[in-house]
Amino acid sequence: MAGSRVGLERVVERADTGAVWSHQCSWDDFFVSTDVDAGRTGLDQRDGWTRRWTVSWRANGDGASSSVQELVQEPVLSSDPMRNFTWRRDQRHRPGLQFLISTGRHHGAESLEEGRALLALDFAGDLVDVVSQPLKISFEAGGKRRHHTPDYLAVTRHGVWLVDVRPEALIKESDRESFAAAAEVALACGWRYTVAARWREHAFAGLDALASRRRLRSDPLGLRPVLLARAAGGRLFGELAAATGCEPLARAQLLHLLWSRHLGVDLASPLQDRSIVVPAGEAGR
Repeated sequence: MAGSRVGLERVVERADTGAVWSHQCSWDDFFVSTDVDAGRTGLDQRDGWTRRWTVSWRANGDGASSSVQELVQEPVLSSDPMRNFTWRRDQRHRPGLQFLISTGRHHGAESLEEGRALLALDFAGDLVDVVSQPLKISFEAGGKRRHHTPDYLAVTRHGVWLVDVRPEALIKESDRESFAAAAEVALACGWRYTVAARWREHAFAGLDALASRRRLRSDPLGLRPVLLARAAGGRLFGELAAATGCEPLARAQLLHLLWSRHLGVDLASPLQDRSIVVPAGEAGR
């Protein structure tokens, strides 16, 4: 056991600076976002653009709109989705509903990637609420009037995020212009903006594994206090589960403790028996 602990300490000392420790990360640490600066070139942002650009949304079935300048005073955070989520046999994308522990409700997603972004928000976003397809931005670019509907507006305990989800390979030049317009609107409103374009390697696979036990409510054998105590100083996932004498149930409880962020693991590496598990209160991990 002493040799195992020495080896473990060496692994921790060599920890990659690109690590995504699950108990410390923010939701956007799971993604590589795309740069939107190139799309700003064609935007019409002459004096008074915040009065000329408009935003529309729906609330209780009724439509509403305002200028960007007035948007911060409007109830967009309680709006309804701008468009309905529909299903057809021949469509290429995969719409659906994602249940979030943070809100206790299902939220619409127009693709698998959007559903995954919601899962990241639920896990590490300090999420209060989220609106799918929250608003439509009408902006001026290249002498034309264009429109863009961001994918999510997320209210978190550390601020508001306006979010677009688009795989890198599918981003076109016109998309970058739309993203740049959304970024400007977010900036004007005091929100943060990001385009979730690519998952960090291994990140979603690990997050998906944790999510499989996020709704595990009971602990009939009292394994959670044992696992929390034995994880002190850092232990290997497989070693920690086996030490309880009830390995199958201990693995499920470990995943739940990782999801609830009582324990931490580096999600930038594959989640496996050799993954290092540390208590959430331990610094420097």
